[in-house]
Amino acid sequence: MTIIHKILGFCSLFIILVSCKNTSEDIKTVSLNGVWSHKLEQRFDFDIKDAENPKNIIFVVRNNNDYPYSNIRFIVNFTNLKSKKKETDTLNYIMAKPNGEWIGSGFGGTKEILFQYKMNYRFPNNGTYRFGVIQAMRNNDLPGIEDIGIKIENSKP
Repeated sequence: MTIIHKILGFCSLFIILVSCKNTSEDIKTVSLNGVWSHKLEQRFDFDIKDAENPKNIIFVVRNNNDYPYSNIRFIVNFTNLKSKKKETDTLNYIMAKPNGEWIGSGFGGTKEILFQYKMNYRFPNNGTYRFGVIQAMRNNDLPGIEDIGIKIENSKP
């Protein structure tokens, strides 16, 4: 096989992989600049236009080496803004292995971790939904959290 055939094969594979990427996702993040106050609820509004399709709701957390714990706790207020129906969840996620190594991916001092919140979730109807996230750790000002976000993607069948 000549080098040209190899390059053409690689380019074709790349185009196929890029075209198969799930483009039906929405990610919103907030930069916390390394400190998250317990008084600040981070809010994320999402406009759901295809409630008939199940979704995965995933938290995105970026932390650095200043983060002092191996877990993180959230209080999540999930509200349908049209009906005003509100659900509250208290969640605990593991961020490090028992040996202290961060679970997330990334290079350097910042790691990104994706935490599943609701999988294959069917929104009750189209409309705007608000996610309010509060850190529920024992620190008033929680160090080491760079960004917090939410990703909503279509579930894969």
